[in-house]
Amino acid sequence: MSAILDSGNRRTFQTGAVRDIQEGKGRCDLLPLLPIYNMLRDDILFCVNQFEDSGDPKYLLEAVLQFSTEFDNSVYTMLLEVSIHFEQGAQKYGENNWQKGIPVHCYIDSAIRHYLKYKRGDDDERHDRAFVWNILCAIWTCKEMPQLNGYGVDTDDNVGA
Repeated sequence: MSAILDSGNRRTFQTGAVRDIQEGKGRCDLLPLLPIYNMLRDDILFCVNQFEDSGDPKYLLEAVLQFSTEFDNSVYTMLLEVSIHFEQGAQKYGENNWQKGIPVHCYIDSAIRHYLKYKRGDDDERHDRAFVWNILCAIWTCKEMPQLNGYGVDTDDNVGA
């Protein structure tokens, strides 16, 4: 069983939740996913882009369902595998740390990074599990703590985009 990587450095959110540091890993939540989709024709990245544009977690659910084909085409196998990630996260951060509240953009950042590493073939950790874990936690957060979802909010910056 491949463990969750741990730098030993933590960031703490206002809610009390903690995660491994983000600095030096890139900001995948800032990647322009629509041009990347147009280049790669990757439907999962398109779904995440649709979420970022709308803030509607139904697009994240669609991404997870499409990704389930990576787990012997079984949502059940995928969920059992992701439960291992939940177990390892509980060992690393404490049970249900993620439910204290982490901004959705942090989950999207991490999800996209793990997805790209999975597609690249990195095997230093279970990037498939980590991708799904982040997406499921983002969906939960959108429903239970909508104030932590900054996606789909109209601003002057995206008018006419």
